[in-house]
Amino acid sequence: MKATASPSVSQETAVAPTAATTQPRPWQGTRVITVSNQKGGVGKTTTAVNLAAAMATSGLRVLVIDMDPQGNASTALSIPHTSGTAGIYDVLIDGIPLADVVQDCPQVPGLSCAPATIDLAGAEIELVPLVARENRLRRALTTYLEDQAEVVDLVVIDCPPSLGLLTVNAFVAAREVLIPIQCEYYALEGLSQLLKNVELIQQHLNSDLEVSTILLTMFDGRTRLAADVAEQVREHFGERVLRTAIPRSVRISEAPSHGETVITYDPTSTGALSYADAAAEMRTMKEPA
Repeated sequence: MKATASPSVSQETAVAPTAATTQPRPWQGTRVITVSNQKGGVGKTTTAVNLAAAMATSGLRVLVIDMDPQGNASTALSIPHTSGTAGIYDVLIDGIPLADVVQDCPQVPGLSCAPATIDLAGAEIELVPLVARENRLRRALTTYLEDQAEVVDLVVIDCPPSLGLLTVNAFVAAREVLIPIQCEYYALEGLSQLLKNVELIQQHLNSDLEVSTILLTMFDGRTRLAADVAEQVREHFGERVLRTAIPRSVRISEAPSHGETVITYDPTSTGALSYADAAAEMRTMKEPA
């Protein structure tokens, strides 16, 4: 999947969420994207849920898989995930069908979520002795998608801020990696290890995996630093960087406390418009060959 790089970043290029409905869906079948960055606080979960909501708002069927024990993606989508709730932990460790844990998001038709409970915190250790431990999510997801009466257009997997077995399962299950990078100092710090891990997955577990998309987050057009970081990221990753950058936004931060994404919480806000624009941009780009 390729995006055309732009020499500048603008917060004014966003389109309304409803405008995405006019964009074509160039891919066939199901597109599986994992959102990952082991560096915390970069807007990873925020990006996962808001892109998913924007895609669903535009008419696609979207599934979010919450692989982070904190369960923040589940919270943002108003999906119950208290201890004891059937979630992705039960899928990975006990092998129950993914269909048994998927719940519909009440605010966005066409959007569903497999929640993460606090039980997932122990899954890294419990996965170690299991057979085919790296492939458990992939097998569950493949079975789920095959059993659906309607095609699921997009699966978005939200990873924890680490490079453990949960993230490895996400990489093995996906074809694409989307990396959110914050427009702040040390933006590229630690990314080399993430990219090395992706290469290892490609070599040994999933040859189809590709870092297809980079999204700039927390962009503040008032600072020279943000522009410098954006330029540095574009030089490093080239056409994989989306033209759209996500600005700093109070509305984006407020939305999860109301059990919503910013797409439904305040659809006319700068943050919602920017995520809708990023989603529309991704819809026009072909998935990796």
